[in-house]
Amino acid sequence: MDRMKSSLELIEFNSMASSSSSWWQSFLSPAKSSFTALCFKRLQEYAIKAKVKVMRLPEEKKPLASLEEMEKIIGYKFKKKILLQQAFTHPSYHGSESYERLEYVGDSILNFLISKQQFFMYPDLPPGSLTALRAANVDTEKLARVAVKYNFHKYIRHENPTLSKQIRVFTRALEKYPLHSYGLIDAPKTLADIVESTIGAIYVDSNSSIDTTWEVAKILLEPMITPEMLQTNPVRKLNELCHKKKLKIRFRDKWLKEGVYEVFIDNKLRGRGEYQAKKEIALNRAAEDACNNIINGPDC
Repeated sequence: MDRMKSSLELIEFNSMASSSSSWWQSFLSPAKSSFTALCFKRLQEYAIKAKVKVMRLPEEKKPLASLEEMEKIIGYKFKKKILLQQAFTHPSYHGSESYERLEYVGDSILNFLISKQQFFMYPDLPPGSLTALRAANVDTEKLARVAVKYNFHKYIRHENPTLSKQIRVFTRALEKYPLHSYGLIDAPKTLADIVESTIGAIYVDSNSSIDTTWEVAKILLEPMITPEMLQTNPVRKLNELCHKKKLKIRFRDKWLKEGVYEVFIDNKLRGRGEYQAKKEIALNRAAEDACNNIINGPDC
């Protein structure tokens, strides 16, 4: 009798577990109702504020939107579409291989292509100047600008809310700094990474064709920074300017408490820079502000 009772209880328990599991899967089904999706969205918003991880709805796990659309933007038709999808997959996006390996290849290829182009375009430019020119054309800000120009950021697959905020801040900053700022704005490295991973994907897909890769890359990178456009970092520019004018420089670091740097020239406040997210940006902005005040000041 006891054995029969235990068997019945076990059957009832399994039935309940199966029913519960079936109900839960039904609840998570994207086709069940839009109300479920709305509830999950609200729950995720709360979780972000509370710094709690919440699993994603199955419907959010989807391929990169419109691969054909991306091919038109890039100007290259992929034989292996998976390479293009991988090139736009951030490491935070689980379940798919990220762009990191393609970015590794693209970074090397891009440096080689720029070096080759500049070597023949500027035959009289010394190695040091060529190095500085190449660095300006492949640095994080330059490539991040390329990503925004071609709307690459709208196609990144990721699960990182912080990245979305960084990209929004950067795109707004471009309105104030339409040209390369040389350290005055904070460019998200991810934007530069996807440009490099795209170039890497083209190189791999084209059977390692340097010519094919360059045909696409040179269009994406336009306009290229030329020797005439090249500028120095704001801090270095300030040091050179003050050395030339025999002025004494002093920096006041208030970044930890206020996100601010101040520049005193001959004990007078001549520059101020603010950026709470990154110390280097605040320092560069302060130096740039001081340079402008010295150059445009009454005693320049």
